[in-house]
This record gives sequence, structure tokens and C-alpha cells, in this order.
Amino acid sequence: MRLVANIPHEDVRISVFAWNDKFLVKFEKAGMEQTYKIAEIDIPGDGDLEKMLDEEFIDTVLENFQRMGKSWKEAQERMDTL
Repeated sequence: MRLVANIPHEDVRISVFAWNDKFLVKFEKAGMEQTYKIAEIDIPGDGDLEKMLDEEFIDTVLENFQRMGKSWKEAQERMDTL
């Protein structure tokens, strides 16, 4: 797996890797991560992947992190009651 790019963003770390004819776009925040696998043939040209990662998409990723964090916290609270 080869690191292709780090995309700067103030709220989340974004790394793009190339692996087996796919791009892996990894978002990291607060000990959690989300990875999206995208076939290279689905990205028509240079710079198009970054265009796809617009603020609307990143906002959805951040909402997913909130849900993930909430789920984890609830799981920990359930363990405390056992």
C-alpha cells in the first residue's frame, strides 16, 4: 500500500492510499477511522478524487464519527452496568 496524498482538513485527518487498483481514502478522528475503497477506474482524472471529497461528503463523514463515538460510549456504559 502506497501513500498517495494527505488532504488537509481542520477537523479530520484524511489520507489517500493506492492499493490493488483501488484508492483507499482513510479518515481518522479521536481514535476512530473510516475507510472508503474506490476503484481507480471510477476516478476519471487527476484531482477528481479530491473534488469528490467536498465539504458535504466530509460533513457526512464527521456525522458518522459522532454516531460511532456515541455507539462506543453506550457500549462502555452497558459494560459498567454488568
